[in-house]
Amino acid sequence: MRMRRILGLALATATLAGMSAVGAVGAEAASSPNITRDECTAAGGQVTSQPYAGYVCALPDGTKQPIT
Repeated sequence: MRMRRILGLALATATLAGMSAVGAVGAEAASSPNITRDECTAAGGQVTSQPYAGYVCALPDGTKQPIT
């Protein structure tokens, strides 16, 4: 009985660790890369300044990406 509890705890820990790793990879893939001013204007976006955030590109689809 005790061995079953230990194995269950180990399995739960491994599952949680796997989900965390998958979440981190998914979040990295979902974040948008930085673009340049030229790329922004070529894509039809508008470069704007935001307080404490620097310059961002406001694209026509409503997304904003940081300018490098």
